[in-house]
Amino acid sequence: MRKRNHLWVLAAALCTGSLLAACSDENETMTGGNDNGNGTQPGETVSRYVVAAEAGGSGSTAMYLTTSETLDEGNLSTIGNGFETESGSNWIFYKDAYLFNFQYNDGGQGTAFAYALNPLTGKAEEARRYTFNRTTTYGTWGDNVITASTNVGTQESVTNEAGEVLYAKYLQFNYLSATDASTRTGSRLAEDFLGNGESVSFAGFVEANGKLYTSVVPMGMSHYGVVKYADKVSDPKLVTDHSGGSGSGQYTPGQIPATQYPDSAFVAIYSGDSFDETPVIARTGKIGFASGRMRSQYYQTIWAADNGDIYVFSPGFGRTSKAESTVEDADGQLHTLYKVEGKLPSGVVRIKAGETTFDDTYYVNLEAQGNGNPMFRCWHITEDYFLLQMYGKGVEDMIANSSKADRSELAVFHGSTQTLTVLSQGLPDRSVISSYGTPYSEGGYAYIPVATTDGAQPAIYRIDPKSMTATKGITIEANSVSALGRLSATAQ
Repeated sequence: MRKRNHLWVLAAALCTGSLLAACSDENETMTGGNDNGNGTQPGETVSRYVVAAEAGGSGSTAMYLTTSETLDEGNLSTIGNGFETESGSNWIFYKDAYLFNFQYNDGGQGTAFAYALNPLTGKAEEARRYTFNRTTTYGTWGDNVITASTNVGTQESVTNEAGEVLYAKYLQFNYLSATDASTRTGSRLAEDFLGNGESVSFAGFVEANGKLYTSVVPMGMSHYGVVKYADKVSDPKLVTDHSGGSGSGQYTPGQIPATQYPDSAFVAIYSGDSFDETPVIARTGKIGFASGRMRSQYYQTIWAADNGDIYVFSPGFGRTSKAESTVEDADGQLHTLYKVEGKLPSGVVRIKAGETTFDDTYYVNLEAQGNGNPMFRCWHITEDYFLLQMYGKGVEDMIANSSKADRSELAVFHGSTQTLTVLSQGLPDRSVISSYGTPYSEGGYAYIPVATTDGAQPAIYRIDPKSMTATKGITIEANSVSALGRLSATAQ
């Protein structure tokens, strides 16, 4: 049975001022006043690390939120010690107030659950629920958790020579308020967003320097785009004459299913608080598009250093598009699929704090250092240190095996010295590492969940970016770890 104790959450929501500020005497009565049985006094702030972990046997697993006062040692069990909740495809912390859990729901309308810390028990509990449109990337902006995705809309259309009505693609946004639990949506045309005729998606959001930065990923030309912006088709043979692909990569005749600009990166810079405004677009040809990707999900690869400089990383995924490939349609017929093949390796560039263009003096080829491997994902740790998850068997494995490629290597990149160092000391042997979770950074360290295939339970490892070492911390008695962070709340 799930525990449903929301009285303290309701009290916090009725407060004015800060999100979890102290309330009136009436609200203190609602939470039991001083008599909470746990020694927590009104006005006292309680803080805990929160771990979202899956546990259970075959066919009977469940997701639990458990809390701990440390990540550096000991064991944390979900058995009798966690709040059972729904599984999720994406998890994001809104400061230290809420943990959001997004259910993807197979591309349809999703559900988001927001969890907060109960300061009386020191446990995480469900506080709110939201519904939202399909999402492929997410982040925070001001008082909101924001999501974005690209979908076919009904607002604008063209008719082709065959008389078919072709609808344009739109960027769809969700703003989930962390202050009053309201939800609002927005949209804008995704077609020709960059002036090149292609539809786009966003990948990751960074708040820094009083602005919002997001990587803009060109996705090729839709059926609508091929007709509407015919003069921006760089080569007619790129327009498909057959059906193919699967999942988010599925295509039908009359579109260009991959970008014509794999060796460029674009960052949109917003100065207000809404996607309704027209952003400044920064472009560079030193790296390919800045995004990690797993199926339809776009992973953030742009991050702010502590001084406000924006570091923009590219895995070099444009190389996975082959200039010519033979594909088989549903009827067993063979066709040639043409794409623009990217050439650029994994690299990093920079937008300095306060600027709206890329720093022409800054570029690092990540594959020229370390073990020569391309990167998959990355996260900010502290100052201008970044944690990178790398493909462990080189570019060829990345291209050939896609989502099944080895990604067992971790490295630290230092922005100011432009150096990448592969981590080895203190981590399990790469041959037994099965996956990494999303890290949490605090106190100059990154804490990252590591799962292995040797029968050991997942553990949190503390990464010291300056000594380039890893230290095993708390062991999680579970099958896997989906989220890790800190929540705080003030008792009423």
